[in-house]
Amino acid sequence: MTRAFKTLDDIGDIAGKRVLVREDLNVPMADGRVTDDTRLRATLATVTEIADKGAIVLILAHFGRPKGQRNPEMSLSLVTSAYQDVLGRSVQFVDWDGAPEAVATMNPGDVAILENTRFFPGEEKNDAEMIERIAALGDLYVNDAFSAAHRAHASTEGVARRLPAYAGRAMEAELDALDKALGNPEHPVAAVVGGAKVSSKLDVLRQMVTKVDHLIIGGGMANTFLAARGVDVGKSLCEHDLTGTAEEILDAADAANCTVHLPYDVVVAKEFRANPPTRTVNVHEVAADEMILDVGPAATEALADVLKNCRTLVWNGPLGAFETPPFDAATVSLAKTAAALTKEGGLVSVAGGGDTVAALNQAGAADDFTFVSTAGGAFLEWMEGKDLPGVAALHG
Repeated sequence: MTRAFKTLDDIGDIAGKRVLVREDLNVPMADGRVTDDTRLRATLATVTEIADKGAIVLILAHFGRPKGQRNPEMSLSLVTSAYQDVLGRSVQFVDWDGAPEAVATMNPGDVAILENTRFFPGEEKNDAEMIERIAALGDLYVNDAFSAAHRAHASTEGVARRLPAYAGRAMEAELDALDKALGNPEHPVAAVVGGAKVSSKLDVLRQMVTKVDHLIIGGGMANTFLAARGVDVGKSLCEHDLTGTAEEILDAADAANCTVHLPYDVVVAKEFRANPPTRTVNVHEVAADEMILDVGPAATEALADVLKNCRTLVWNGPLGAFETPPFDAATVSLAKTAAALTKEGGLVSVAGGGDTVAALNQAGAADDFTFVSTAGGAFLEWMEGKDLPGVAALHG
């Protein structure tokens, strides 16, 4: 595969070199303990490989939103012990005060986590002084944090233009998967775009209709599109002021030969809570006091048939109010279909976004997808067709 960026395969002999590695260590914590180490484990391939090649590994990361101020509750010292356990080797914590001296005492193969880069205003401003301060510590730079690649910060973009820059293994896998999904996909391509509001996914929808053959719209945003087509959606979540925009997107889809799939049967209830009385009805039979909370079984089966005729799938957002049973049924069913098709080798499936990851995990389908991105904002901006500064900087 010809790539527009260099990877660790291109890095050469780095024994004794100081390698700055941008990772995502922004993990959830409670009572001083890391509650989910998924992001820590995602770094292992890159950090272990670089350390095993005899380099000194200096990990750059942010933690929370300290807004350019030191905040002891957002110190990466709180994560260092958990990271050491996951990595299975000693990890040193290094504050920026005295960092050059601390790094000078490190030996080949040593690993250190530098203090939260966002403790300094220059990080988010991507200013020259901060870039130089970081770059002075290293000989090479590796970006392994796709989830932060949509930020033009000193540690994600600035340093990449200052030092020889490479993509880490997690970044490489993410970019390769995204290229397969929308860069150079095998057609037919389907996209599932769900979520509560059209307003939060306007750019995604506009981009998708020009890229995919089938656009499956779910979640609350489907109600806005149904309303645009003259359907009375009762008291469902609906952005009535955006029905004109929905019509424009439908027209753009027609012009691009993209088939838009909206539910024609739906699951409704009079109140939004777990396991209320429900009805499954045609979309034209929603009562004035009812709300649409999931795609119906007939429409879900039809969507499964669509996927069976596709070669590539991009998924962002659930089809219904999946956190509240029984309104997870359509999402779980279609996710299982996609997972099975992927496992059989007929479908390349790439999914991303927080709700999406949670929904696929709930369906027990995530492991069988080709790739599941844990990046939220970066994945969404990629779907919107935007250039991500942290990725663009790797292209040189």
